[in-house]
Amino acid sequence: MRSGAHGGRLVVLYVVVTSLMLTLLGRLWYLQVTTGPAYARAATESRVRTVPLPSVRGQILDVHGHPLVANQTMPQVSVDYMALIHQPDGGRAVLTRLAEALRKPYQEIADRARLCSREVPRPCWPGSPYQPITVADDVDPRTVVRIAERQAEFPGVSTALRPVRTYPLHKAGAHLLGYLQPPSPSDRSGGPDLVGRDGLEAEYDTELAGRTGLREVAVDSTGKVTGLLREEAPHPGDTLVTSIDARIQELSERALAKAVTNARKRGEPADSGAAVVLEAATGRVTALASYPSYDPAVWSGGISQRDFEALPLVSNAVLGQWAPGSTWKVTSTAAAADAGYKLRASYDCPGSYKVGGRSFRNFDGIALGRMNMHRALVVSCDTIFYRFAERMWKHDGGLKPVRHPADPMQSMARKFGFGNRTGIDLPNESPGRVPDRAWKKANWERTRADSCRRAKTGYPDVADRKRAAYLKALAAENCQNGGVWWAGDAANFAIGQGDVLVTPLQLARAYAALANGGTVFSPRVAKALVRPDGSVVRTVTPPVTGRVDVSRRTLRYIRDALADVPREGTAAAAFKGFPFKRLAVAGKTGTAEAYGRQDTSWFASFAPAKKPRYVVVVVVSQGGTGASTAAPAARDIWEGIYDLHGKAHHKHAKKHGKKTTAGKHRHGHSRKAPRDASHNASHRASFEPARVGDAR
Repeated sequence: MRSGAHGGRLVVLYVVVTSLMLTLLGRLWYLQVTTGPAYARAATESRVRTVPLPSVRGQILDVHGHPLVANQTMPQVSVDYMALIHQPDGGRAVLTRLAEALRKPYQEIADRARLCSREVPRPCWPGSPYQPITVADDVDPRTVVRIAERQAEFPGVSTALRPVRTYPLHKAGAHLLGYLQPPSPSDRSGGPDLVGRDGLEAEYDTELAGRTGLREVAVDSTGKVTGLLREEAPHPGDTLVTSIDARIQELSERALAKAVTNARKRGEPADSGAAVVLEAATGRVTALASYPSYDPAVWSGGISQRDFEALPLVSNAVLGQWAPGSTWKVTSTAAAADAGYKLRASYDCPGSYKVGGRSFRNFDGIALGRMNMHRALVVSCDTIFYRFAERMWKHDGGLKPVRHPADPMQSMARKFGFGNRTGIDLPNESPGRVPDRAWKKANWERTRADSCRRAKTGYPDVADRKRAAYLKALAAENCQNGGVWWAGDAANFAIGQGDVLVTPLQLARAYAALANGGTVFSPRVAKALVRPDGSVVRTVTPPVTGRVDVSRRTLRYIRDALADVPREGTAAAAFKGFPFKRLAVAGKTGTAEAYGRQDTSWFASFAPAKKPRYVVVVVVSQGGTGASTAAPAARDIWEGIYDLHGKAHHKHAKKHGKKTTAGKHRHGHSRKAPRDASHNASHRASFEPARVGDAR
């Protein structure tokens, strides 16, 4: 009996052991036979790293073939991050010897060789650890040879001749051109070692970069490279030909900087600004200047986090937004005409006009008497536009608006392209703002809770008690009635104040539409992309995005009025002594108020007035009146474009090593202007801008 029980237990034990063995064998079979290839493939893949081989990046040229961004071959010293960290001391000894050879501080080299992270500030390497990390640019050739000859002392260090981006215009056009940086470590696309981060470099990055080569290397479990598996050669990028005129770009930058300097001498803060030059008939960009600027050569070396954060990287021409002031009146005039108001009728221009129980004043409260709309634009009467706006507001129902308000002024502003991005071939463009009833209500709903809270608590954080009291009263008003479109909102809108916002590029596009008869373009900087062999990949043409749907007679009336602004209107002082017989400039000043800040100075213009070729817009934030700051800068740009002082030919030709002939255009005509060149076809060359050093 006892032996039978013992035998039963052995049987159970045999069954259990057999089951475990079968389970183990089954698992081994599954791992080795069924999933074995997948594990083998994963193991192989984990031991392969792809390193991109950079191609030669395409140049960026101006409209005459002069380089805006070029490549210059320079000796560079790079380190292999993975090779360094696998050394016993993490590569410290190698970097110490390298710093001594380069005659640079050890910390400078070490900082550039480390990987960027949230805890590691610039300078650092933001790219892949498997890419060569450049730690020194433009190294003396003899130093390069010494490092190469003593390779045993510098394991993980390499030297090579590599193309480096150069910027012949230096600060001029920095925001327009953009800059390059290594791709982030998360980018596993096998792309180039440098990618465009802003401007044209970013917008046309794929075409400029070409086709990146690749090198596949085998690495061990620690990440150390053990061999080369495969390599594909890179292909150079395309050249980008732009509509930018390098000479006009430079003179626009100088004129803008001069305007800022002069404004500061008068006590204005003048903290930023922009200048835009467009071809009126095509929408092509001739110049796009932004202040303050910086020298993009800073990207070719290491840059500290502090210096990086201090760089003025915002392009005020496409990102800056300000109230346009009286430059906006061209849209309001077109809206008034479209609504049935006679432009040639006589209107009173009192010093102030009461709207909704509040007096809205002319500039300095000056009464200017009766006038037609031509004169109203020339002297920039505000009160006539207040009256138009109030009547249109009432026609739409006032505080009890009709179901579908016409909003003539907002509608006309949108026809000119305001309130939407222009679509220019540059990244990060601002949309501007055309406020109306719907916008104000939506904005009120978003901000009502905060307004009501501030109406109770006030602004104890604001040191200026007068300003704090004003803000508290404003918050109380917005808490209760912030969503109402008042008659005062309409009045402010009519003269480009209140909540209206435009970018300098948007204003330039609108004035181009006024100048060319109503065509609204989406501006373009690029003209063509060209392969390394010289064949054209594609041409770039600014698309038409809209029409200003008003009569040609109305547009011509406004243009004629603006032609008198520099001669006898608000810009007359800025254009005193200007040779109008050689170049008839038409334009409009703008002085936009902003609470807590000084006035924004604007001048928008086009020329020649009878047959406009270019549009020039200048803005200086906190620069004072439009006549005192922006208009003189625009005058400098016009004088430079058409070389009215006869200086550009010699300066630009000397810069590019050209021979010059005194007093001659490139067509051989004398620079002496005809009595009325705008009406004399035989002297058309007098109206051509000074295209010196033309490489076409």
